[in-house]
Amino acid sequence: MPSRVGVYFLLALSLFPSLGYVRVWDKLTAGLPNRGHARPSEKALRDLRRRVGPVPLKTLFEIVAGPLGQPRTPGVCYRRWRTVAFDGCSSVKAPDQERNLNWLGKSRTRLGWAGYPMIRLMALCETGTRGLLGAVFGPAEHGEGFYARQLLHLLSPRTLLLADRGFDANDFLQAAADTGSQLLIRLNPRRRPAVLAALPDGSYLTLIGPLKIRIIDAEISMTTRDGRRVSDHYRLATTLLDHRSDPAATLVRLYHERWEIESALYALRHTLADGQVLRSADPTGLEQEVWAQLTLYQVLRTAMVDAVESVAGTDPDRASFTIALEAARDHVVRGPDPLREGAIGTVGRIGRPS
Repeated sequence: MPSRVGVYFLLALSLFPSLGYVRVWDKLTAGLPNRGHARPSEKALRDLRRRVGPVPLKTLFEIVAGPLGQPRTPGVCYRRWRTVAFDGCSSVKAPDQERNLNWLGKSRTRLGWAGYPMIRLMALCETGTRGLLGAVFGPAEHGEGFYARQLLHLLSPRTLLLADRGFDANDFLQAAADTGSQLLIRLNPRRRPAVLAALPDGSYLTLIGPLKIRIIDAEISMTTRDGRRVSDHYRLATTLLDHRSDPAATLVRLYHERWEIESALYALRHTLADGQVLRSADPTGLEQEVWAQLTLYQVLRTAMVDAVESVAGTDPDRASFTIALEAARDHVVRGPDPLREGAIGTVGRIGRPS
């Protein structure tokens, strides 16, 4: 089989994570006319995966990754900056096989050793659409900062980076600021930078290393479903130094957008992957699977943004990832022959206004 078919098959494996190879192949080919081709065996499909390798999937992800929203798309920009966020997860489970253990090791938790080797995934997300600008992954023994540094080149003077307190190391803040990006990052509350100048909105200017920073202290509260009120203290550091153009209260509200990447990772890890353990017994196969998952995730987000932008002024948050995923599954099984001219298009529930 051609390698191009192998790439389609790998994306389909991510689309149907709970099914075996042959059943996924049946789903992938269900909408095709019967041209008399023999159904491949599971061994043939495994051999196809090995022949394709991880590099084409990594390259494909790098092609589809990037900003999805227009500057006018609701929620995409704050003033002239596109809001983006770093975050990671270490809950991507790999099979407990010797070669995987040699690469990933095992993670220790409060209750002992984790049951599976874990991959740490780090992503840079466009918060307005939850699309991915980039991603890296590897053994969980390396911290989030180690992986985030590999994505700093994706920042620019046109971005505003939102990040949690795991990214507040002095050298990381300086490296992120050196890209020209603006920053709005939560500090560990134990950090108490010196007050160099107090500002009328309650924020103050300070230095973190050589970097000039404005500090905003805020109390953020929420009411849980059972009526309990939960609050926490947030100390935010920003390179937006002018309290007149960027009031403290405005930046505190903007920081809420950071949680969009939490939703993105949840959709990737739980809605798309359904919490399933990856299939591969070796690092090369694991890399291939993760790049395929990331590619499929980004393609679904792209389709969602294209759909909502067909109605001017619609916020991408209104689009359902679950509906997009189910529409993609339906389209693969019941869609038109992709080899037929004119068959490509946005078809199904995701392409119709609700």
